[in-house]
Amino acid sequence: MSQHQILDNATHRDLRVHTGVGAALGDNVMACLAVPNEFRRLQNQFPILFRLDIERNSFSALALMGFEQDENLFIEDGRWDASYRPLALSIQPFLVGRAPDGDGPGQVHVDMGHARIATDGEGMRLFDDTGAPSPYLDTVAEQLGNLDAGYRESAEFFSALNHFELLEPFSLDVDLVDGSTQRMVGYHLIDEDKLCALDSAALGELHAAGHLMPIFMALASLSNIPALIERKNRRVERG
Repeated sequence: MSQHQILDNATHRDLRVHTGVGAALGDNVMACLAVPNEFRRLQNQFPILFRLDIERNSFSALALMGFEQDENLFIEDGRWDASYRPLALSIQPFLVGRAPDGDGPGQVHVDMGHARIATDGEGMRLFDDTGAPSPYLDTVAEQLGNLDAGYRESAEFFSALNHFELLEPFSLDVDLVDGSTQRMVGYHLIDEDKLCALDSAALGELHAAGHLMPIFMALASLSNIPALIERKNRRVERG
């Protein structure tokens, strides 16, 4: 169960965090939140898909790492088998908290119920003996800032995608070496035909707003789907 607290150097002076990789640390997720300002770094290894929250009638972007719940194909023998780790995973167990109205500066919160909270005296310290942030915490704070900025700016990105009707439903049947099939449904991706059909004015508008590059990065990321299927089949073969 989540136990969010505002991080401070008095209450959490001796707190340590496990920074390894593993299912027991909360890494076993098939997808995680992605924000447009990290698409360039994600697109080299992770398919970027979009999902509609029906209740909120809003889209979010996801970095795909598996094909079923509690599966992360980038975890290999206790290590992260990719050159980049999505921000939404890298910042765990921290998050940005704000006032209920969403305004004002963000504060660093820590989830004391997260599996990464160390109770064995191991792990990375957050503060040194003087109460100053450790280099690890400085890095996390920077990553939190990037993720928060990307998330807050993504509303305009998705508004532009909706305006130009650039998202289309996507489903995929993944045929595995053991003869089974896993079906992915409920996702969207960039409609490349509609993007190519946009006139120069529309493309100029997207470029001026900074949306064109993440759109291209999301499209390029789809070339990673076959490699992800290969990862899945290797795992199936190993049993």
